[in-house]
Amino acid sequence: MPITPDHLRRLLVSQSLFPPTTLKRALHRMQFLQADPIRAPARAQDLILRHRVKDYRASDLERQILMHPRADCRVPAENRLPWPAARRKRAQLLLEFVRERGSVHPREVDEYFSHGKVKNYWGGNSNATTHLLDAMHYQGLLRVTRREAGIRVYAAHEHVAEVLDQAACDARLDALADAAIRIYAPLPLRSLGFLLRRLRYAAPQWESRIAGVTERAKHRLANTQVEGTDWYWPGEWKVPRGQPDDVVRLLAPFDPVVWDRWRFEKLWGWTYRFEAYTPARKRVRGYYAMPMLWRDQVIGWGNLSVKDDSLQVDFGYVKSTPRDRVFAQGLEEELERMRTFLGVAS
Repeated sequence: MPITPDHLRRLLVSQSLFPPTTLKRALHRMQFLQADPIRAPARAQDLILRHRVKDYRASDLERQILMHPRADCRVPAENRLPWPAARRKRAQLLLEFVRERGSVHPREVDEYFSHGKVKNYWGGNSNATTHLLDAMHYQGLLRVTRREAGIRVYAAHEHVAEVLDQAACDARLDALADAAIRIYAPLPLRSLGFLLRRLRYAAPQWESRIAGVTERAKHRLANTQVEGTDWYWPGEWKVPRGQPDDVVRLLAPFDPVVWDRWRFEKLWGWTYRFEAYTPARKRVRGYYAMPMLWRDQVIGWGNLSVKDDSLQVDFGYVKSTPRDRVFAQGLEEELERMRTFLGVAS
């Protein structure tokens, strides 16, 4: 049977919005979760997980914060930072400072390096301290031990860096590519290339090796052409033939179902944009408009907020409000799930 856009939509929804499970199993299956600090009405990572984790509540994820050190290819740990020599020296001095104290607040680091015994490398710009700490955390040199008023407190992350040969580097990159593909597939070729090029941010130490990842992935994946566009997905996935469930879901702007804006337009025929950073007077759908998925169609959006322990909602539709009692019931059930997730009154 030829694959149609309907099949692609159902494949996307069925694979991405799998039956709710435990937090551990959901994270193991997804392997990657996009986070964002905006709360409207909750952080993106929580809004994404609430569809995939049974009885999930906002902020459940904050109990577990993990940081994995990044292995490099044939480069000793002390030389693996992709920074100029001067910045590496600053990072080394900062790392020694953290090791001496066990754990540090960014304010301590800034006070010491700005006004203490060590010359101020940042020209009095205290924000640069935070940026360097964050970069060192990203590179696996530091770990977050706790937060004070939302601010990270850091300690040294002691580990033995692995030294990998070229074949091992390619194998790890391919595994990373497969993890990304499983989250966002099915993908048109254009989106597949865009997604895999972004691996340079996940593995900056391997940027020079990213070029071959897409070609290798194309040979591993199932593919077909639909209406002139080549689409790719993991070969073991089965294209669903049945009808979608009568479920309404309000998705985070970064949910894997809607993350790829170009694919969004191909599958649902309208343009969705994230407008939180758009001036208010220029917004079309709202500060944090959440796409509304009904069955396997994205038919509109919702802006949600909490005021006086009550959920405030404002909906918009691409065409018109569905005149269907099944939809109305599904929407109310979704709003009740949202209230429970946020811990607000019904």
